[in-house]
Amino acid sequence: MKGFSQFLVEAETSKAAAEAKRLQLTSDGHGGWTDRSGKYVAKTEGGKLVFFKGRGSKQDDDKSPAKRPAPEAIKRKVSPKPADQKAAVKTKDPELKPPSGTEKPDEGDEVESDTVTVAFGRFNPPTIGHEKLMKAADKVALGGPLKIYPSRTQDSKKNPLDPDMKISFMKKMFPDFEENIINDGEMKSIFNVLIAASEEGYKNVNIVVGADRQSEFENLATKYNGELYKFDDIRVVSAGVRDADAEGVEGMSASKMRKAVVDGDFKSFKTGTPKSIKDADIESIFNAVKSGMKVKKMKVTELWQIAPKYDAKGLREQYVSGKLYRLGDIVENLNTGLIGKIIRRGTNHLICVTEENHMFKSWIRDVMEYTEVKMSSRMRDKTHPNYLVGTSGYRKNVMDKMGVKKITNFNIKEFINKYKLVK
Repeated sequence: MKGFSQFLVEAETSKAAAEAKRLQLTSDGHGGWTDRSGKYVAKTEGGKLVFFKGRGSKQDDDKSPAKRPAPEAIKRKVSPKPADQKAAVKTKDPELKPPSGTEKPDEGDEVESDTVTVAFGRFNPPTIGHEKLMKAADKVALGGPLKIYPSRTQDSKKNPLDPDMKISFMKKMFPDFEENIINDGEMKSIFNVLIAASEEGYKNVNIVVGADRQSEFENLATKYNGELYKFDDIRVVSAGVRDADAEGVEGMSASKMRKAVVDGDFKSFKTGTPKSIKDADIESIFNAVKSGMKVKKMKVTELWQIAPKYDAKGLREQYVSGKLYRLGDIVENLNTGLIGKIIRRGTNHLICVTEENHMFKSWIRDVMEYTEVKMSSRMRDKTHPNYLVGTSGYRKNVMDKMGVKKITNFNIKEFINKYKLVK
C-alpha cells in the first residue's frame, strides 16, 4: 500500500508533467524535458519542473541529461497563408496553448519537426465544416507537417463518392490545403495513419477532430500506443463544437448535405460549400453525390439510413427491435475507419473487435454494416474465408457448400438470404 508521502510525491510529479505538456515539452523518460527543436530545457526535481539556465544550454547546467540522438529532421514548406493566432483552438485541456516562440515562421521557411499533425475523416461529401477542421489543424501544426487523410469507404447511402472523386472535389474546394490532402489507398483507418506516422520517424502526433469525436479518438489512440505504434506524446485536439441545429459552419455536416441531395434541394446543398467555388462546380458535386446515392432508384423511407444523426428516434427503434446491428454482424466505424465484429450490444453503443483482436467502442449512430461488394475472391486473406454477404466471393462459397455448380433462372440475393437464415 502506498504511503501518504508517496501520494504527495506522485501528485507533485503529475503537476510537473501537466506543466510540461502545457508547454509542449517532450519527456525523455528519465526526468528530462525537451522543446520542439529537441533541446533539453527542463527537468523534474522534487516533483517540480525546473528549467535550465539559458533554456536548454548544456553549458549552463552540467547536470542536464544526455541528449538522445534524434531521427533525421522532417521538413515541410510553410503555408503562405499567415496564421491567425487570435482564435485559440479548443482542446480537452482548455489551458493548452502554443508556448512562446512557436509562432508560425515566415512564408517560404522550412521547419524541422518531430511532430506531425493529422486529420482523418469521411468528407463524403466535403463541406465548409471540413474546411473549419482543416484550418484548425493548420493552426495546431504551427508550420510543421500536416496530413489530411480521407477515408476509403464507398456505399450508396452514407458514402456516395468514391475516394478518388471525393479527393478531387476536396482539392478544388480547399485549394489552400491541396498539398496536405493525401490520396493513399492504404490509409483505411486511424490506426493505418498512426502506424505510418510512427514508421516515418515522428515522435509526437496531433490528431485534430470534431469536438463530438475527441473522446473517442483520444481513448482509442492512447490505448494502443506502444503496441501498434510508438509516440512520446499523442494530443487529440478539438476543431470546435458542432451543432446540428445551428446555421452556417457550426451546423453544417455531410449528413445534412446528403439529405439535401435526396430532397432535391440544391439551394440548401450550396450553403454547405465554400463561397469561392463556382456554381458549375457545386452542381457537379451535387450531381455526383446524387448519382452515387442512386437517388432515382432508391426509396429512402427512413432518414436514419442516410443521416442517422438527424433521425435518432428512427435509428433507435430499428436497433432496439433487433433489426439492426446484431451480435456477430460486421460493422465499420465511420469516424475511425475500424472494421470489426459486434461482440456486445449496449443501450446505444456497440463493442466490437477487429480481426487483429483490437477492441473498439462505437455509438450506433457512428457505424454502418460492412460489406465488400466488389470482393470476388473466396478468401478474404490467407486464413479467412470470404463470408461477407453481398460479395461474389461469398456466393461462390455458399454454392460450394450447397453442391451447386451453376445457377440459372433464380434470384441470387434470395438464394443467399435463405442460406444465411438456415445457417
